[in-house]
Amino acid sequence: MADEIYLIPWDPAWPEHFEQERSHLLTALGSRLVAVEHIGSTAVPGLDAKPVIDLLGGVRSMAEADELLAPLVALGWDTSSEFNATLPDRRFLLRWPGGVRTHHLHLVVHGGEAWLARLRFRDQLRADPTLAGEYARLKHALAHAHRADREAYTDAKGAFIARVLVAVG
Repeated sequence: MADEIYLIPWDPAWPEHFEQERSHLLTALGSRLVAVEHIGSTAVPGLDAKPVIDLLGGVRSMAEADELLAPLVALGWDTSSEFNATLPDRRFLLRWPGGVRTHHLHLVVHGGEAWLARLRFRDQLRADPTLAGEYARLKHALAHAHRADREAYTDAKGAFIARVLVAVG
């Protein structure tokens, strides 16, 4: 699943793409998903981003998240049990038709720390254009430095994200 990291200017179609996938998930899975939120840079108007829609799916427990993996795979999502085994507080799935990532789905306990932290970070970027600009500059530098290493790119953003989350409590 190696793919090059590149950022593009924010696309006003991204919220619509999110809503389409959210509706599809809620129709297919019903109350098994407590809520679905748009997170990540595509959820922040004006922020350059990888053209991948990040969805946050709220579940009642991680056991329920595990039970949703097979139905989600049947809906066209892909996942890795090995990778998910390294994630104690979430399960990760993606869509990548033709080898191109289009969507990420993060299943976490609704209302838990993983849920709240992702929403706090998104909301802080939406509320503070200066902070969003700082994040955009960092992301461009990291995309250049880690163009072929998605994990390194993601890990390198961690300190910035942690600093923002500490600042907003």
